[in-house]
Amino acid sequence: MRPSGPGRGTNSMNLRLYNERTLLQRLRRTGEASKADLARWAQLTNTAVGSIVQSLEESHLIEPAGRRQEGQRGQPAGLYRINPEGAYGIGVRLDRTSIETVLIDLGGRILAREAHDLLLPHPDEALALVRKSITRMLSVLDGTQRRRLMGVGLAQPYNLGSWLRELDLKADFRIWDEVDFGAMLSQAVEQPVFKENDGNAAAIAELFFGVGREESDFLYVFIGAALGAGAVIGGESLRGSSGNAADLGLMPVLPSRLASAPPTDRRWDILLSRASLNALTRHLRHSGLPVRNHDDLEGHVASGGRAVDEWLDDCVDALVPSLRASLAVLDLPAVVIDCDIDDGLIDKLVRRVDAGLREIAPEARQTPRLLRGSFGTNAGAVGAASLPMFFSFSPRADVLRGQPASAFSHTAKETTHA
Repeated sequence: MRPSGPGRGTNSMNLRLYNERTLLQRLRRTGEASKADLARWAQLTNTAVGSIVQSLEESHLIEPAGRRQEGQRGQPAGLYRINPEGAYGIGVRLDRTSIETVLIDLGGRILAREAHDLLLPHPDEALALVRKSITRMLSVLDGTQRRRLMGVGLAQPYNLGSWLRELDLKADFRIWDEVDFGAMLSQAVEQPVFKENDGNAAAIAELFFGVGREESDFLYVFIGAALGAGAVIGGESLRGSSGNAADLGLMPVLPSRLASAPPTDRRWDILLSRASLNALTRHLRHSGLPVRNHDDLEGHVASGGRAVDEWLDDCVDALVPSLRASLAVLDLPAVVIDCDIDDGLIDKLVRRVDAGLREIAPEARQTPRLLRGSFGTNAGAVGAASLPMFFSFSPRADVLRGQPASAFSHTAKETTHA
């Protein structure tokens, strides 16, 4: 139970917890550091840092990394680094056209992965598939490792039953807007479940394990079946009142000029109708090219061709002004772009978007740095798996405000795990 007031003891515990997590984050960014390095960086006493380092080492979250070999007087300083085996997370990514489950360690390495390329089924059927996948993930871990499992992360688009015309999906997902799949999953696997929309989750993965090791402020864009996005400001994920901050896919854009675009008499459409792999699939099929599954789509992207280039032109034409509008509001120095398919597509997107942003850059405003994402097709699932560790180990401001670790997540709080 949370304390009823911000008592002095509570503040002291929160400050200690914040300092621990700040040092963990520093080690993630630097790779390794000595106690003296950490003390200078955090502006804490050597005694305070020594106590924190001892606690983190006893918790197996960090480990010795040898001694500094640089020429210096006295005893070489002992170095520490993140212990990849200090914690584990399982991630489940639900999309309208796929289900993916991964197991990662505290270093961000994927230890196991399962994927189902299918139209999202009824929640009960999806739960059965995910439960089997999680059981197989758990079998990869021994007893000690299982005790270090921080929980299960769930990443899915909010409002799954919406925008089916724009995504050219002949399906009815409305039941998904009526169920709490996170609660269902938590009960089924007897683990706490942390829930986020897929764009925010992938942005958190970048913050925790990817470009966030060097960048504290960026806009993240992921082109998958739809379009996911998130914003990181000051090293924290921006959520908004409903968890949909930086939902770039809903930016208003002019309707597509592609012959494959769904007919509409509306003056405006939304970005995900043009900047998404579903839009690419629709255009390929309209051009007479078969796309039965994800592998077919990858093959067409790899071979290039006129239809892929036509979609790319249309995608970038809508994406560039949407990004510029978002950056005018958020004032971020970098944009990270990732995609469910690579085969050169991500590099093409980065180059084309960069050129487009430079072309329309307003006076007295610089063009943001364009960066490749770190996880490609695994971004959503790694993002989901990052959630339990992010909420457990990230030095978010809510720690100092005394909010619970899962304040921004859906979790079965009454469920505990060994």
